[in-house]
Amino acid sequence: MTLRLILVRHAKSSWDDPFQDDHDRVLNKRGQRAAPAIAEWLSNLGYLPAEVVSSTARRTVETWERMAPSFPQGTVMRRDPALYHAPAERMMEVLRQSAASPVLMLGHNPGIGDFATRLLSARPDHPRFGAYPTCATLVVDFDADDWADVRFGTGTAVDFIVPGELDIAK
Repeated sequence: MTLRLILVRHAKSSWDDPFQDDHDRVLNKRGQRAAPAIAEWLSNLGYLPAEVVSSTARRTVETWERMAPSFPQGTVMRRDPALYHAPAERMMEVLRQSAASPVLMLGHNPGIGDFATRLLSARPDHPRFGAYPTCATLVVDFDADDWADVRFGTGTAVDFIVPGELDIAK
């Protein structure tokens, strides 16, 4: 059996208010355009999540809210506070709690970029993969029957994209 993970870094957030708590930052205009564009790309290619797990930070929740209309209604979404600035090991623990496939996981750098790198048996040949910029999206498959069986270094990159590759009005 194949399990699929769609790993999305939150869309670009605003730094307009220097006194705003990091957890409460919202998306800026670029992020507001990027999230639905990435979702449309995923949907058009048939990468449809059965379950979504997100950090509780406002920018990750808002990223999902802007992505959700591109996916079937009723997609289960759970917010996990452990994903807020989580390291790769913690992200793996959260993933292993999933019951469905594909799972779409929304998180933050530097953890999400490290998680993406460590999941794969081979990195995708993409110049932006190492930076894992905002709204970067990796689709990765695992030859496993249960998320509890997934290990680092066993994933196969199916697709990787960054918003700049899509036609997003400036």
